[in-house]
Amino acid sequence: MIVHQLQALALRLGVWLARTLGPVSASNAGGRVLRTIGPFLKPSRVADANLQMAMPHLAEAERAEIVRGVWDNLGRTAAELPHLASLRRTDEGPGWELEGGEHLQALREKGGPAIFFSAHIANWELIGPAAAEFGVAMAGIYRAASNPLADAIIQDLRREARRGDVAMFAKGSTGAREAMAHLRRGGVLGMMIDQKMNDGIPVAFFGRDAMTAPALAHLAARFRCPVLPIHVVRLGPARFRVVCEAPLDWHDTGDRNADAAAFTLRINRVLEGWIRSQPEAWLWLHRRWPKAA
Repeated sequence: MIVHQLQALALRLGVWLARTLGPVSASNAGGRVLRTIGPFLKPSRVADANLQMAMPHLAEAERAEIVRGVWDNLGRTAAELPHLASLRRTDEGPGWELEGGEHLQALREKGGPAIFFSAHIANWELIGPAAAEFGVAMAGIYRAASNPLADAIIQDLRREARRGDVAMFAKGSTGAREAMAHLRRGGVLGMMIDQKMNDGIPVAFFGRDAMTAPALAHLAARFRCPVLPIHVVRLGPARFRVVCEAPLDWHDTGDRNADAAAFTLRINRVLEGWIRSQPEAWLWLHRRWPKAA
């Protein structure tokens, strides 16, 4: 399709421009553009509604500032994607530092299977490359772009950043089977579990039931493997802290569904803590709770 070709061309030009600017200038430019345009777009109304439900104590001006920050972070994240392969663990400047490296070290020494979970917060795209630099090859589950030409460009950037051909499984039944086979072979899997899933289960999130995918809990029950929380904190343009936390324990009562719901609730509480600490860095732009909530 000609539209797909034009979109892919625009994306290639964007990648070229970002690399020409360098990581810091590209991050600043991407943040400035979306911070200016984003508040006028329809998803900003969704973000404001989400904030009213999750953090009702915030004043209108405070919510508006958070929404601007969300767009700023999203623009930065997109502009930083072409630079992920060049970002390394450093003490300062473009790159990242690590907190909780002992958990990655233990996994590297023991091997898989293991599951990491995270959220669309700060530059979430950095998690796989950071784990790879620490010696942990983390496969991922992703939502494929509707344009296959653009999707191929994005996957090439991710593959380059992860230092090799790490498996990436597209969302859907086929991808789910492939991810399970990967774990069965002793692989390491990363999952983003902060978005609404219409056929999920209702689990409290910021004090309100939100439809949440129970897949992570079911995989943890099936494989009895370590489940590690990991997220990114933005410290500046193209500068981050990757935080890996201790594995969550699985509590088995014999009631499979109740155990899955309880584990998913624990996961949501972990996410809440991350989001409350940097609300402007989370992707509030998707409707997370039912409209009638």
